Amino acid sequence: MKQVNEKDFAKEVASGVVLVDFFATWCGPCRMQAVVLEEVLEENPDMNVVKVDVDQDPNLARRFGIMSIPTLVLMKDGQPVEKHVGLMQNEELVKFYNSAK
Repeated sequence: MKQVNEKDFAKEVASGVVLVDFFATWCGPCRMQAVVLEEVLEENPDMNVVKVDVDQDPNLARRFGIMSIPTLVLMKDGQPVEKHVGLMQNEELVKFYNSAK
């Protein structure tokens, strides 16, 4: 799981399924979501997850209509296919990701 910025975002989500975690460092639920993502990635190392800090990249947040955080955007081949606002738990997160495969 790596943090991306506006410059490298398009390249990172260009192919395959990518889960984008829109977050902020000051956001408590975002920190909780990060823990869940780390746990899920330990069990599912094939998942592709990137993080976008909405404070550092507000243009990306605007582009995807991010109004609340954490927000998870599921991308497939560079296009958004689904969005979830709020904290998502382990099993729900895996199902969400797999829905785009």
